[in-house]
Amino acid sequence: MQEVTVETAIELGLRAEEFDKIKEVLGRTPNFTELSVYSVMWSEHCSYKNSIVWLKKLPKEGPMMLAEAGEENAGLVDMGEGLACCFKIESHNHPSAIEPYQGAATGVGGINRDIFSMGARPIAQLNSLRFGNIDTDRTKWLTKGVVKGIGDYGNSFGIPTVGGEVYFDDCYETNILVNAMSVGIVEVGKTVSAIAEGVGNPVYIFGSATGKDGIAGAAFASKDIGEDAMNDLPAVQVGDPFWEKLILEATMELLETDAIVGLQDMGAAGITCSTCEMSAKSETGMTIDLDKVPLRQQDMKDWEILLSESQERMLAIIKKGHEKEVEKILEKWDLTYAQIGEVNDSGRIKYVKDGEVTCDVPAQSLVLGGGAPIYEREWAEPSYTEKIKSFSIDDIPNENKTIEIAKFLAGQPNIASKRWIYKQYDSMVGTVNQSTNQASDAAIVQIKGTNRSLALTVDCNSRYVYADPEVGTAIAVSEAARNIVCSGGKPSAVTNCLNFGNPYDKGVYWQFKNAIMGMRAACLKFGTPVTGGNVSFYNQNSDGSAVYPTPTIGMVGLVEKPEHITTLGFKEVGDVIYLLGKEIVDIGSSQYVSKYHKVEHSPCPYFNLDEEYQLQAAVIDSIESGLLQSCHDVSEGGLFITLLESSMASGLGVDVVTNMEERLDAYLFGESQSRIVVSVQENQREALEKMMSKHGVHFRKLGSVSGNRMCINDDDYGSIEEYKSIYDNAIEQRLMA
Repeated sequence: MQEVTVETAIELGLRAEEFDKIKEVLGRTPNFTELSVYSVMWSEHCSYKNSIVWLKKLPKEGPMMLAEAGEENAGLVDMGEGLACCFKIESHNHPSAIEPYQGAATGVGGINRDIFSMGARPIAQLNSLRFGNIDTDRTKWLTKGVVKGIGDYGNSFGIPTVGGEVYFDDCYETNILVNAMSVGIVEVGKTVSAIAEGVGNPVYIFGSATGKDGIAGAAFASKDIGEDAMNDLPAVQVGDPFWEKLILEATMELLETDAIVGLQDMGAAGITCSTCEMSAKSETGMTIDLDKVPLRQQDMKDWEILLSESQERMLAIIKKGHEKEVEKILEKWDLTYAQIGEVNDSGRIKYVKDGEVTCDVPAQSLVLGGGAPIYEREWAEPSYTEKIKSFSIDDIPNENKTIEIAKFLAGQPNIASKRWIYKQYDSMVGTVNQSTNQASDAAIVQIKGTNRSLALTVDCNSRYVYADPEVGTAIAVSEAARNIVCSGGKPSAVTNCLNFGNPYDKGVYWQFKNAIMGMRAACLKFGTPVTGGNVSFYNQNSDGSAVYPTPTIGMVGLVEKPEHITTLGFKEVGDVIYLLGKEIVDIGSSQYVSKYHKVEHSPCPYFNLDEEYQLQAAVIDSIESGLLQSCHDVSEGGLFITLLESSMASGLGVDVVTNMEERLDAYLFGESQSRIVVSVQENQREALEKMMSKHGVHFRKLGSVSGNRMCINDDDYGSIEEYKSIYDNAIEQRLMA
């Protein structure tokens, strides 16, 4: 048997003090299998040991909440009429960075299992993707692989991809980000928990057989990607959407019986995580016979079986006496299955191989809130912030080439249409996607059997967060809420995927803790509790630098009536265009200043949380009063791109007049927050202006919807067709070059 030392622990990703703590818990030195179990369960990916102190500061209560964050595999909020929405977002960054197709595909599969393991049927998927320089061969390979992986898995599984975001920035060159979100619907009271109650109840594994793919994937996700990252390829799982579809249908049928006590999918840390977490949650124990686990490869060692993250597997606790009923359903769906153990009252997890106990550990010692370590790391403001503080708009030339800039920005990858990407996704399969033919700021998906719809979005401008983590993250929450409001919904709750660098770096930890505080402030303001999510640390590049801090916000909202659904496209020539929200001279962290002027360090754009809240309340009131023809928020690319996108959606142009001649570039391309462009019929002008005054929201008439050209201050900026050609084809042209 392999000798276990502190060096062994360090090789497995543990720290010396953690090795000492394990010895203290067990009252002896662990064997290699036990140490392997602790290495994955105490990894950052599973234990949140460096983040939980701050995560606890996020608001977790709200009037629509049905499950508090951390209680279940995913968030659960009340949608009315006896239905609940189950949703979650998670990262699959490291696997996607070294094997983009399988890394992205299994990220999609894993997040969907989180949803249906609670008894909810997935109805929609979204994703948030970050890649490096779009012109490098590596980025082209990664982008194509990730997009194909997401598309192939989601399309085959039969769940539509309805929304998302894609950014290209140099900081993601080595370490891309692949965040996947899934949303499902379940009847209130018909969910199932990840529990292991009932002494003597059998433990079943079902789905795919276990292989060597994905071994120690959780530990792999909890370290930096180095130059030898390809050596970690076995840590990347291999997915099969057709197996997943069978598992989904079998799970739904099993939950119609009275046989299921508890259910959990096998994601990070595989059999180890599901057996340990379910036991710890119920304060029970299990004895698991690893010889009974169905294997794809022979002669797998005990620790390989335990740490494998082979996909499409579920762990179920069955009521004793219902075995035949369960097996009949699993056989109907042609799934591999086996009874591998039994629940007991020992409070310990015992794994047996070849008739011998090879691991015997207390379940509580392995999990968050039990014995897993908790740290609060040191932080310090990083030196780059001095460059941001020294920025002055006066140092940026007051460009009068605004027509040239407008066309440049329309073709920038972070602004241009992601059509080449989303056309590879099936956006309609299995659901009623109400935003496919008429675009809105959030995806709108009908809740079948009702007149209600879900409004879904993922948002984060990581450049803003880099400039000011607290304000930038508050903006991310606010933009998510704004997108839902502009589409006719009311924000309900948040899930998040917090992508940061190495937590032992003081500057990274400073970014993280400030981002949490910004999220807390905004979520409290909008009444959108955090239902759960994922922390992904160690997103570093090969030179040791971290990616931009990227706290991706997934938000769910409710559209109560079909007539409230509001789209972004202009509707009729002669409609009046208004800009709602304060007008500020600001180009901080804009695509204009960063891409056109190539200034990397500039402040976060202007933002005021109270003004944002007032603006959104005014827009909700306006939509419910039937005033708006169109509604579209101002984001990347500023006011001009907002007007352009509303024009391209309808083929109708604009004739507008600005009121800021001294910095027309800032007025058109700056990204100051809390601004929305709406259009109304001429006979609704007075009503809209009264509504804005009632809510204390600044507004200004910009002009009107016109023919097919973009006219600003009597200058012809070009035709809608010309811009649409640039906007629609920019990404495909550069990826295929």
